[in-house]
Order: sequence, then C-alpha cells, then structure tokens
Amino acid sequence: MGVLNEDSESSRSGSSDSTPVLKAGKKFAIQRVEKTPESDENTISVLVPCESCEREASDLSNALQSLLKDHRDGVPIVSDGNLSSYEKNLYLYHEEMPERPRVATLLNSLANYNVAIPSVSEDAVSAPKKPNLGTIAGVYLPCIQNILGVIFFIRMGWIVGTAGVPLAFLVVFLSCCVTFTTCISLSAIATNGIVPAGGSYFMISRSLGPEFGGAVGILFYLATSIAAAMYVIGAVEIFLNYMAPGLSLYGDFQADPEIKYNNFRTYGTILLVIVGIIVFIGVKFVSKFAPIALFCVIVSLVSVYVGVFTNFHGKEGLDICVLGDRLLSKTNYTCSKNQNDTKSLFYLYCNEVNKTDTGESLYSCDTYFENHEVYKKLAIPGMSSDVFSTNVPSRFRLQGDYISEAINREAASSYGQKPYNQILVDLTTSFTVLVAIFFPSCTGILAGSNRSGDLADAQKSIPAGTLAAQLTTSLIYLSGVLLFGATFDNLFMRDKFGNSVGGGLAVADLAWPHPMVVIVGSFLSTVGAGLQSLTGAPRLLQAIAKDQIIPFLKIFSHSSSRNEPTRALFLTLFIAEIGILIGNLDHIAPILTMFFLMCYMFVNLACVLQSLLRTPNWRPRFKYYHWSLSMVGSVLCLVVMFLSSWYYALVAIGIAGCVYKYIEYSGAEKEWGDGIRGLALSAARYSLLRLEEGPPHTKNWRPQVLVLCKLDEELNPKYPRLFSFASQLKAGKGLTIVCSVLEGSFEKMFSEAQAAKLSLKRAMEEEKVKGFADVLVAKDLTEGICNLIQTAGLGGLKHNTVILGWPYGWRQSADEKQWRVFLSTIRSVSASKNALLVPKGINLFPSNNEKVSGNIDVWWIVHILYFGLFKIRHFVLNFLC
Repeated sequence: MGVLNEDSESSRSGSSDSTPVLKAGKKFAIQRVEKTPESDENTISVLVPCESCEREASDLSNALQSLLKDHRDGVPIVSDGNLSSYEKNLYLYHEEMPERPRVATLLNSLANYNVAIPSVSEDAVSAPKKPNLGTIAGVYLPCIQNILGVIFFIRMGWIVGTAGVPLAFLVVFLSCCVTFTTCISLSAIATNGIVPAGGSYFMISRSLGPEFGGAVGILFYLATSIAAAMYVIGAVEIFLNYMAPGLSLYGDFQADPEIKYNNFRTYGTILLVIVGIIVFIGVKFVSKFAPIALFCVIVSLVSVYVGVFTNFHGKEGLDICVLGDRLLSKTNYTCSKNQNDTKSLFYLYCNEVNKTDTGESLYSCDTYFENHEVYKKLAIPGMSSDVFSTNVPSRFRLQGDYISEAINREAASSYGQKPYNQILVDLTTSFTVLVAIFFPSCTGILAGSNRSGDLADAQKSIPAGTLAAQLTTSLIYLSGVLLFGATFDNLFMRDKFGNSVGGGLAVADLAWPHPMVVIVGSFLSTVGAGLQSLTGAPRLLQAIAKDQIIPFLKIFSHSSSRNEPTRALFLTLFIAEIGILIGNLDHIAPILTMFFLMCYMFVNLACVLQSLLRTPNWRPRFKYYHWSLSMVGSVLCLVVMFLSSWYYALVAIGIAGCVYKYIEYSGAEKEWGDGIRGLALSAARYSLLRLEEGPPHTKNWRPQVLVLCKLDEELNPKYPRLFSFASQLKAGKGLTIVCSVLEGSFEKMFSEAQAAKLSLKRAMEEEKVKGFADVLVAKDLTEGICNLIQTAGLGGLKHNTVILGWPYGWRQSADEKQWRVFLSTIRSVSASKNALLVPKGINLFPSNNEKVSGNIDVWWIVHILYFGLFKIRHFVLNFLC
C-alpha cells in the first residue's frame, strides 16, 4: 500500500487543474506497472479500496505517469535547476548507478510483492508439510515421556528409604528447581522472536556463539548418547531382575553382584544392537512406538498411585523377614529359629560341632543370630500405619554394611563377618550421591524445543507445554516421596533389587491391579526412551558437524540415501556401548548428570548475558521471565554439579574447555550474534570509561605504540621488520596500533583500503604482534598521517609513542615529498607530546627468530634524575630486551 502524507508540489503551488492533486493520508494499492503495445510509455493500474476513491486513484495514476515521463536517457530525474546533474538522479550510491532499477521497476516490484518465501528452485522438492502440532501433542506429552523415566520406577523408593523423607524431598526439590529455572530461561528464548527449527542446540549456539555453542552441543550430544546407555541398562535390569531372572548367563547373580553386572553388560550390548538396527532401518518405527511408550508410562504411573490407596491398610501376603534389625533375603529357609523345623534359619546360622552321650547334637551359632529374634513384618504397611515416622531419619551406609533399621552406621557395619542371607549395601551412599543418581530423572525438558520445527506456534507452545510438563512431573516426584515414605517399610525400600521378597520391584508390588502392569510398562517405556535417545543424538551430532565449527567432525555431516545420519549413528552406538560396559546404572547416572547440568547451565547463562548486556535483539515476551531467575538457575547447576561429584564436574568442564579452545583455535567464522562478544564489548566499554577518569600514574605507564607503516604497490608492508621491532616491545603489555595512509578518494578506494588492512593484519599475525590495524584514505599523505597521530586510539587507550621508518634515499631522490612528509610527521608527533622512535636501517634489525647477544650502551642526553628514570634503568633495560 502506498501512503501519501502530504499534497503534491503542484497542489501547494496552485497550478492548473491539468496537474493531478494528491490528497494527504489516502491509501492506494498499485496493482501493476506495464508498457502498452501501442506506445513505449508505462501504464499504471491502481487498485482502489472503494468506489468513492476512484477519482483519487485516477489522480495518483496520472501523477505517477507524469513522474515516469520526466526522465533523461532512462534515468529518473527531479525538476530542480539548482541541483547538479549528479544530484538530480534518484540513485543512492554513485557506483551502483548502472545496476539500480528504474522507478518503474521499483513500483512494479512493490505492486507484485509477495509475502510468501520463494522456493529454492523450480525443480526443488515439494514444500514440506506445514507444522501443525499443538502444545499438548507437540510439547507437553513428549516432555512427560522423556522426564518420567526409569529412575522413578527402580530407584525412587530406594532413595526415599536411604535418605529419609526430608532429605529425599530436598534431593527431588533441588533437582526440580534446576529444571524449573531452566524452563523459564527456555521460555524466554522461545518467545524472543521466531524460533528456528533445530531445537535447543541452535538456541544455545546462536546465543552464546560458536565456541560455547559447540562446547555445549558436544556435551549435550554426549549426554544424549550416555542416556541411551542408561536406558538400555535400566531395561535390562528390569528384564533380568523382575521378568526373567532364570536367563542369567553366568550363574546366580543374587549371590554375586559381579555376576549381575556381567549379565547387564552382555544383555545390554545385545539390546543396544537390536535398538541400533531399528534406528538404522528408519525413524518411522520409532515414531510409531513413541505413543505406545507414552501410554505405558501413564498406565504405570496411574497404577502406582491407585495402589497407594488400595493398599491403604497394608498389603497382606507380602512379608519380609528380619533378624533383629537386619533385613534377610528370601531363600529356601523359613523365617524361623525353630530347631525342630529342618528348613528354619537355625540350620543356616548354626553348625553342628559335636554330639552328647545321649546322641543330641551340639551347635555353634552366629553370635548375632543367638542374641536376636527372627520375625516377619509387612513390606507395605500402608498409610494407616505409623511407618512414616520410621522413614524420616536418613540411613547412609558404606558399601558392605548390613541393611539395618539402626540409625547409627556403626551398628550396621559388617566388619568382614559372614553375611549368611543378610542383605548388604551394594553402594556407598550420601546426600550428594543420591542427587547425582536422581537428577537424570528430571531431564527431558528440552524435548519440546527439539521439535520446534513441527510446532504450529512455537512461541506459545514451548513455554506453556514445557512448564506444564515440568510442574506436573515435579508434583509427581514430590508427592511420590511423601506417599512412598507413608506406605513402604524402610527396610523394603532400601532393598534395591527386592531380594527380601524373592526378587520383586517395590513400586510394582505397590501397583494395582498387578505388579506386571508396572514391570512391563516401565520396561517398554525405558526401551522407548532408549530409542528416542539413539534417534536424537546422531541428528544432534550431524547438526554440529554441518555448522562446521569443529573441522574433524565434518565426516559426520553426511547423510545416507535415505537421509539418515548413518555415520553419526555408529559413533553414538560406540559411545553408548562404552556406557553399557560400565554395567551399573548407579555409576552411569552421575556422568549423565554432569553433562545435562552443563547444558542447562549454559542455557541459563545465555539468558543472563543477553539480559544484562541489553542486546537489541533480546526481547523475550514471556511475562514471568526475569534475569535473576536465570542467574539462580546457573548457580544451582554449578552447585549441583560439584555437590554431586566434584571430579566428574571438573572432567565435564575440562571437556567443554578443550572443545571451546579448539573451536577458538581453529577459527570458526560464524556470525551468530553471540552473547560472549557482547560481554567483551561491555567490559571494554566499562574499562575505557574507567581509564578516562584521569591521567595514568607513572607506575602504570607503558608504551602505547602507533606504528606508521608504508605500503608498496601491492599494498603489502614495505618494511616488515617494523612489526618485528614492535613485537619486541611486547613485554610492556601495551597497546599496538599499526596504521597506513592511502592517497586518493575514499569513495573510490574503499576496497583498496580493506585489502591493505587485511595485509597489515596478516603481517601482524606472522610477527605475533597483538594489536589493531587500520588504513586511512586521505587526499593528502601529510594530512592523513597528521590525522592518525591526532585521532588513533580511543579514550585511555591512546598511543604515547610513534614508530616511524627512516626515509631511505632522500638525498638522491629528486622528489622532495619523501623528506617533507617525514619532517611534517616529526612536527606532528612533537606537537602531540608523544615519544618518537625512528629505527634507521630497519631491514638490518634482528627478526623475532634471531637471538642476538651483546652489550647495550644507554646515553642519557638530558638530565632526567628528577623523573626517576635513572632509578629504574635496570627495569628499562630488561623491558627493551
């Protein structure tokens, strides 16, 4: 639409009616501009909004026709005799005059403007399907599926029993706070303009830049790959412990934990190969299996919560056997000390040592067995009992201790005694260990943002769906801590593998109507989560490789004929296999925790940087966002990292640092508008303002060098040893500015100036000179040098020393310009109160690779004791060397 905001010139000057008058504020749509076949003139068709506007539209058409007629040699002009011929044309830049369109072409472009994005090419493939996923299907349910994982079903009860209800609640609450603040930051990123397809990696990398973005992307990829290993091991643990314990390949794994983990490694490798083949075939099966896995998660969860209330008064028939305060595993022996019962525990703990004269046997029994009673009690007393109070204290133990009701750890220590059928602790526990094991169950909040390209309204769906899913799962976890603490017996919850009930899963035994609902459901959902991880990780690696920020990953940017990242999949399977060979889920989870916490920390950090630096393109519209929440999230992530495992945290930070420095060293040239560059600019601005407050103290004086470099005909430095000389003054850690002057017009020599600047930068890099390069174009060489001496630098970072080359051959040259420029430069330096260094015979000066030894004679020409320089002569000599 065209809008005329004022009357035409003819209207204001009172011209005749033959000249069309255009009213102010009227809107018209130019439909087309074309040439009639009868004449060579342009014809304009105007689309009017209503019948009453026909006259104004006709006036607009006539006015534009008159404008098109006023041209000379096809160049539109304006009628003003006071303007020169150059200023009469409507071109913006002189060098673009032959290429810029005529007014008719411009109007035609406006008339035929289309808001749709043009296709790549005419023979391109058909347009992709329009994104149509909403908040529930596109964000909420995928996040629920990824967050509610294997940890909840096979470790939540053990965490509550070990830590006690208060500390377990704190473990869960701390983890949920980390993900909640990260969700707030993610919502801010999602509402900051258009969300591109590519998911969370693109959000982070485009906010923090290629160095941090690549480092976080690699950590996120490793986390997703190791998550696949955790899900596979979790599925195998459910399968072997609770579904098919008779399929052990190496004997009774309940008798020896190492046999158990060897089985996990073997079956885990087999399952990984099966899942890898499924992913290799294609993602269609994975997509179809995802709703099934989600259904299993929901059904299992509902079954557990219904079971809490159906077993309100306890679950009869599910008993555990206790010796004193120690939990016993379920064996072929009966839970009794009756000597008359040949299958009682008496014959397990006692050995026949002799017989009396009457034929009665004499037995030697275990001391603890003799002094304590054996009894049964309900594994699930229910909420009607007072079991909640017994689950309040924490019972952290060392590996090898007895699972005992004793609060004091010393009372539960085995001291190397024979355990018989007493169940031992298989892992040294503490608050930090439990945090590291539980936190992976809160991950998965990025599942919605990873589908950003499939969402109909990503700015609306990602914040609403992600926060809703996070709050829902947080409520499930926190309520689960309280309900488990009020329902389960403490000893039964701490029996990680259910040996006290013959190999049963505590959460499954609580479920209604049957334990297999939870066992099968958790198994299928865990396999589904592993499929999702093995599907997403290769695509993430391929996205990093396609960004070309890590050169050696370029091999993984290729896709197969079916557009599948096959090479990336093989690497992902290899990394997942390394995790599976660990064998123990409790050892895999802390590694996974580190990588996810690192990723979440940088998501929060990106938002903090953008907010504090007030970058123009950072305008999140999420009304609940504040940068302080992102700051809290970053600090929480860092605290939880070191709280969980300080050495794993250092390893994760070390990996991120190595990737960062590698990307920086390899020189990734990506203009992503990163926040780190904005932070550097802000810090530089702050420092410059501080330096401007007053003159520097003599103790802080250091040479700030301005090097005036002469260029040859090919725009290369004529005397490169000047750079060597400047680099040898680098001990002062001062500013170095290398400048040159080109004679001519700036409009015509802009490209030459840029080429000369690049040449100076290359020379500085070769001589390892840290500083800045610039080229000034001036009509007069003397004037240009004088301007550089006056204006080079900024604020407190201004030069105090000028290095100028000696004018060679000035005596033999008939051109006086050379020595006149040299003398003029000396006068300008003297007037600016700067020091002047004129190295004569600069080509004979030693380069940086040459080491010269000898004496340095310093002659004080002026008496300068009052300035203190004589007192610091040793420092000056060391500095010059």
